[in-house]
Amino acid sequence: MAQALMSHIFAPERMDGLFRRHAQVQYQQDLLFSSLVDLMSLVVCGIQKSVHAAYKARAKNLSVSTTALYNKLCGVELSVSQALVRETAQDLVELVKLVGGEQASILPGYCMKVVDGTCLKGTDHRLKAIRNLAASALPGKAIVVLDPLSKIVTDIFLIEDGHAQERSEFDSVLKKVLPQDLWCGDRNFCTLKFLFKIQEKKAFFVIRQHKGMGFKELEELKPLGSTETGELFEQKVEINYDGKALTLRRVLVKLFVPTRDKEWEIAIFSNLPGAVPAGKIAEIYRNRWTLESLFQTVTKNFNGEIQTIAYPKAALFSFSFVLAAYNILATLRAALGGVHGVGKIEVGLSDFYLVDEIQGTYRGMMIAIPASEWEIFKTVSIVRIAQLLRQFATGVNLKQFVKATRGAKKPKLPVIYDSKQGHISTKRLLEQYNHS
Repeated sequence: MAQALMSHIFAPERMDGLFRRHAQVQYQQDLLFSSLVDLMSLVVCGIQKSVHAAYKARAKNLSVSTTALYNKLCGVELSVSQALVRETAQDLVELVKLVGGEQASILPGYCMKVVDGTCLKGTDHRLKAIRNLAASALPGKAIVVLDPLSKIVTDIFLIEDGHAQERSEFDSVLKKVLPQDLWCGDRNFCTLKFLFKIQEKKAFFVIRQHKGMGFKELEELKPLGSTETGELFEQKVEINYDGKALTLRRVLVKLFVPTRDKEWEIAIFSNLPGAVPAGKIAEIYRNRWTLESLFQTVTKNFNGEIQTIAYPKAALFSFSFVLAAYNILATLRAALGGVHGVGKIEVGLSDFYLVDEIQGTYRGMMIAIPASEWEIFKTVSIVRIAQLLRQFATGVNLKQFVKATRGAKKPKLPVIYDSKQGHISTKRLLEQYNHS
């Protein structure tokens, strides 16, 4: 299933066409962009451990040196990396609908989008400019947009400067806002301009209040009962920007259990109409964690933030590709959900075991099945791909991919330090323990 879908989504003609449309400085000569995508797919999916290993595996199909390969990789423009995520996501969102794998909407009638930022982890100090510095070398940041119905990352905004504020790209994000959108984000997105511009575009937001955001109370907090996570309150407030005033709903949740940052309250700003209950607004914000979970899935199951790739453009291309690879995984989950039940797949299926299966079978499969046999998937229609995915999904043994459930964590025992005893005999201690 994975190889068939990747052959279609990352078809060489499509990737080279994408490069021609969006590249402004780079050009294709001996090394095509589609060849670079093919190499990165091997690395990101964990089939090859490094870019150099992937190059060696594909050496007979390449006519360029490793130097040319790395020069190409280090110069991939941000516009190309962003387009890779956006354009492949369009087909994958449509595929999720065709296979019947969409999640139920929390708030029908709105096009919900979850937005969050992430900072790429530090790379190795391989470049001369950073080789003698002890500080972590950050290759950049990204703002990611998730469609919660399909679980597909639909957009990405890349920032090369690892010390830049995410807010430096907010204008680019605002250009993507459409009427009837519902944008959900954390407090980093709580700026006056961001909220006012969404309102001006006749869209809606559910965004956590930033402590630095000033507002005028128009009424006292009104208690509205309890939710699963805490006591619920609401009030009307007013914010001002550029000579204009905007009346908002401020929903406050006084938590039963504090957050990981030891906070007992969460305040949320929203411009949703009064017909939407405050409890629903709190639920929408709580589901923002789906994007946080996505970042964890990407980190644990894919090799997207490659430490040896230090050049910012190359690192950001690698991260963009890993999100495209995650979208492939989300589509496979959707296909399984369309056949076996969306709820069943969402709760019980392990991303780790799915990715492990892909990594474990890839090499043998590519030896047993010639590359020419996969050509058909590159040109078939998206409707036919959807039919094939559902057909393949019926034959999947889900028991192979069920999440491992673990019991409650046991309390940590205090560690015994003995300066006179540098080592111990496990056998003797086991005997003492079993006879005690």
